[in-house]
Amino acid sequence: MKKSHYLLLTLNALLFAGIANAQNADTAKSSGWFQHNMHDIAGAAQIQATYRYTYMGPLNRILAADGLPALGANDIWLNLSMNHIHNNWILEDGIGFTPWTTASANGVKTTFNQYQAFLKLGYNVIHKPGIRVFPFAGVDVSAAVLNIEDNNHIKTTSDFSGELTNSSISKTFYQPNFGIDIGGGFDYLIKMSDKTIDCLTIERSIPMGIRAGYYINAARGDWRVDNNYRLQNGPDKNQSAFFVSVNIGLGYVVRKRSVN
Repeated sequence: MKKSHYLLLTLNALLFAGIANAQNADTAKSSGWFQHNMHDIAGAAQIQATYRYTYMGPLNRILAADGLPALGANDIWLNLSMNHIHNNWILEDGIGFTPWTTASANGVKTTFNQYQAFLKLGYNVIHKPGIRVFPFAGVDVSAAVLNIEDNNHIKTTSDFSGELTNSSISKTFYQPNFGIDIGGGFDYLIKMSDKTIDCLTIERSIPMGIRAGYYINAARGDWRVDNNYRLQNGPDKNQSAFFVSVNIGLGYVVRKRSVN
């Protein structure tokens, strides 16, 4: 735990030091880092793959104690995200999910996956064409979802009324989570041909990048079932962990051309 705290303090220091230095450099170039290129619209649409370890042990111990099949790893996230770039500020938002992890035994199937929405704010500290390097911090809201499918007691009759009153352990559980992301990113932009539309020039590129950092599981909600009913004594392992993401997308900068 002490090593994690030292790491977080170091990442915070790097984040704010990088932003402060970059802002000072920009201020020296102009009357302020919010004063130049105000008419440009820039950003990117991206797909991302992220690795972040999920601690499945506590959940699997409860499943095993109840005679239910244990689950495998659930560490890969697939995300869709957007970059919105204003001067050197980079705002990245997106949604994602983990593919389903399943296990079956004795007529019972367990399924687990996760969903998330995230927002990150970064600042580009490198002023070179085609390259972005930026520390970032952000927030992440997510939900872990566990589904139990009891095939021993469902699908045992073709009668509608009989199925309605059938006794089964089939249920869907979920746990909301809130987290904080701290880290850094690197993007390399592969230049594409520009496109001109009326008085606008669209500079197109293919951004290829990587993000790495630490996810802090700041708050964990109770596990819930059926109409938000809260449950006690569920698996409550802190899911803080390092993460690394790779991404590729389609970038753009829209500039207004002067028309003679």
